[in-house]
Amino acid sequence: MAESAMEARGDSFLRQRQVLFLFVFLGVSLAESESRRYSVVEETERGFLIANLAKDLGLGVGELAVRGAQVVSKGNRQHIQLNHQNGDLLLHEKLDREELCGPTEPCVLHFQILLQNPLQFITYELQVIDVNDHSPVFFEHEMQLKLLENTPPGTIIPLGNAEDLDVGRNSLQNYTVTPNSHFHVLTRSRRDGRKYPLLVLDKALDREEQPELILTLTALDGGSPPRSGIAQVHIVVLDINDNAPEFTQSLYEVQVLENSPINSVLVTVSASDLDTGNLGTVSYAFFHASEEIRKTFQLNPITGDIQLVKYLNYEVMNTYEVDIEAKDGGGLSGKTTVIVQVVDVNDNPPELTLSSIASPIPENSPETVVAVFSVSDPDSGDNGRIMCSIESNLPFNLKPSEENFYTLVTNGALDRESQAEYNITITVSDLGTPRLKTQHNITVTVSDVNDNAPAFSQTTYTLRVRENNSPALHIGTVSATDRDAGANAQVTYSLLPPRDPHLPLASLVSINADNGQLFALRSLDYEALQAFEVRVGAADRGSPALSSQALVRVLVLDDNDNAPFVLYPLQNGSAPCTELVPRAAEAGYLVTKVVAVDGDSGQNAWLSFQLLKATEPGLFGVWAHNGEVRTARLLSERDAVRHRLLVLVKDNGEPPLSASVTLHVLLVDGFSQPYLPLPDVAAAEARADPLTVYLVIALASVSSLFLCSALAFVAVRLCRRSGAASGGGCAVPEGHFPGHLVDVSGAGTLSQSYQYERVWGEGQREKERERESHADSVLSRELEARPSSISGP
Repeated sequence: MAESAMEARGDSFLRQRQVLFLFVFLGVSLAESESRRYSVVEETERGFLIANLAKDLGLGVGELAVRGAQVVSKGNRQHIQLNHQNGDLLLHEKLDREELCGPTEPCVLHFQILLQNPLQFITYELQVIDVNDHSPVFFEHEMQLKLLENTPPGTIIPLGNAEDLDVGRNSLQNYTVTPNSHFHVLTRSRRDGRKYPLLVLDKALDREEQPELILTLTALDGGSPPRSGIAQVHIVVLDINDNAPEFTQSLYEVQVLENSPINSVLVTVSASDLDTGNLGTVSYAFFHASEEIRKTFQLNPITGDIQLVKYLNYEVMNTYEVDIEAKDGGGLSGKTTVIVQVVDVNDNPPELTLSSIASPIPENSPETVVAVFSVSDPDSGDNGRIMCSIESNLPFNLKPSEENFYTLVTNGALDRESQAEYNITITVSDLGTPRLKTQHNITVTVSDVNDNAPAFSQTTYTLRVRENNSPALHIGTVSATDRDAGANAQVTYSLLPPRDPHLPLASLVSINADNGQLFALRSLDYEALQAFEVRVGAADRGSPALSSQALVRVLVLDDNDNAPFVLYPLQNGSAPCTELVPRAAEAGYLVTKVVAVDGDSGQNAWLSFQLLKATEPGLFGVWAHNGEVRTARLLSERDAVRHRLLVLVKDNGEPPLSASVTLHVLLVDGFSQPYLPLPDVAAAEARADPLTVYLVIALASVSSLFLCSALAFVAVRLCRRSGAASGGGCAVPEGHFPGHLVDVSGAGTLSQSYQYERVWGEGQREKERERESHADSVLSRELEARPSSISGP
């Protein structure tokens, strides 16, 4: 029989549980369609399908992943997870309604669905439905009451209540008592909805007949099947003590700050008894107090002071209802209730939960979402109101969204070259007193965009290289910098096409593409190319690449690589020129002028002259700066007739280069004297027998005196006319008197025009003009043969 009853009861339980789940699922469907609220029964296993989010939002499954859908809940504990593959919302863990919400009904968990691109918040609620998984439990399993035997019927005696953690129909519903020959139980509700029992006396007691009674108090909940809890009530029937203690107040209400110190007295209860002696002595005690109340408060049994023994927390519990019992020595008691209301203080700083952050951010981008976060504060009133802010000097803005969500966005386009990284401090403060705040630091980096072209350190570079350089010589470096970063800042150098198409740039210089070093590809010649210009380009490696250019001016410096060249007298291997000097010439007489040129420039072309060797030292001198050969003293009959002068022409380079020229000078008594043999012939005759030479000279002089005088006059006239007409050279045929004219004007070693003529007698000025014209023509032909500048200091 018992087994059959148990089976029947189990089948009934299963049917009822199936009906319950059916209603739960129907509730879930209604919540999805109407208020975006989902429901789930507590203790449901992990992985339970709550709903399909994709269908609920009308989105494709792939769109959830593309828009970065995520579940955002308050705190660090996630109860729900999202499957991006099929869009299902699943339970992340088994839920305990009593742990999550306590006595609060309905038990609703709030969460948000965060979608990006574009940013969107969708608020959902998950209601956790209670199941009857807790039985009512009495705080005291045994209760002892003392009643006077003359207690009239109808007297109500408070009993200790039971507690059921379930809510709604599954919570504690009523009390029963057995046996009930003398008593019955009334079920009453407190302000917070908890039910407590009242024992009502139905029949008068008789101590002599029955000195004590043992009752069973049963607490039943409304679950299906119902759960119950029991406690024993031991009633002792006392002799008459006709005055019970009475409290001055039937209800005490006190407000206590949640940060009140330990051991502070919250309130003092007071009761009096009209009896005397031991029957009038009152003691105080908690009446059926819960464990939480006993851990939080302490009651002085003599004074009635209620002290705080544990710190209060408004966010955990904001109201305590404490029952106090006052007993006299005879066992009679009176009861009162103390309501302790906890007053919130601003003891919780705001909390910031970061949902997403985007870093780095490309520069020059328009308004961009950098971060998404939510804020919360468990305090109440102004203590729980929140303000968010960032530094005002940053190019970012905070934009509030729904459900205490904020987005951090850029204020405009950012410039990486101005600032590549931002340290943003988000300050969250409440409006309590004193204000509490929380700060969260976010580091945002700005990625580079190729928006800066390379910039040269100079717009124009001037480089100098000495001629005759070795090939591949490093002649200088150009430098360009790019304010961008990475590949956008890597600079490559190149030579741009020259503006002059005839300039062989490819054979002159090259550039290192990596460091901008310029090299001369071949040896340069100052006399051929004194300067040239090169355009250099610098390009970065961005996409698209940016570039700039600079002008490089290369100056070729002269080197002393050309020796002086003598224009006059000619040194071409023909018959040498012989200069005639009359013996009557005075000191400083201009014999001739050495004319030379140098292909170099500057100091390398400054020429100086020096007499290295002379037949008779001291007779002639050479001016160092202009090459003029003059007599140093008066001539005498003792001076030799023929003289050979070796003149050195040297430039001012380092090291100096030089050339030499040989001059032949013949001393004559007058221009009527016949032409003498050349120096080489004279030297050969000098080597002959001196006596024979003297005899031949004497004989020739005596026999031909007249003839020579006549011929000399005629030869001089003819030579002068033929020279003026044809510009003939200095060397004259044998039997004629030579005439030499040299004129260098405005260049070379001559500072002014000079005339040289060996003439005696009247009409000297006219002859000098004729010989000057002849010298001009000779010098012009020599200059055309060698087109170089005639240099001089």
